[in-house]
Amino acid sequence: MKQTSLLPFNQKIKLKLQDISKAWYFVISIIFIYIILGVIDFTKALESLQFSASVFIKIIPVFVLVFALMAITNYFVTPKKLAGWLNKKHGWLIAIVAGIISTGPIYMWYPMLQDLQKQGVKNGLIATFLYNRAIKPAHLPLIIIYFGLAFTVVLTIVMAVLSVIQGWLVEKIVDYF
Repeated sequence: MKQTSLLPFNQKIKLKLQDISKAWYFVISIIFIYIILGVIDFTKALESLQFSASVFIKIIPVFVLVFALMAITNYFVTPKKLAGWLNKKHGWLIAIVAGIISTGPIYMWYPMLQDLQKQGVKNGLIATFLYNRAIKPAHLPLIIIYFGLAFTVVLTIVMAVLSVIQGWLVEKIVDYF
């Protein structure tokens, strides 16, 4: 860590700003926008804050549940266990569930998926896993709020079912070549 007491004031500010995560820039920007909106039209700013708070309160229980399930899954499911399960009878279902609960950027999964492929996991199961990454439990509460429960359930089921068809097609086409 640099000794900041000997640095000029503007360099101290630059060092402090470098320590702030990029995610905090978004939060700070939103707060700044609310302040500007509050100066321009306080009533609209208050309405907007109340709406945001009500949405946040509605989705808190779901986020807690999703976080708990993801933490438990990440703790108990290792790539070796996953490869063993995928090569068994219920591989399609496991590929669907694993794709849905997987987190992080997709490119971080490619090395593990390559390892699974080398361990004999079928290309169709890998394609099914990748397809189901589009279903994100953390987004489900917002989808329900905006589109309704029926739409969300139907969309999720259709995506999961079609992922198996897509995986089967990928497997057959790759095996052909």
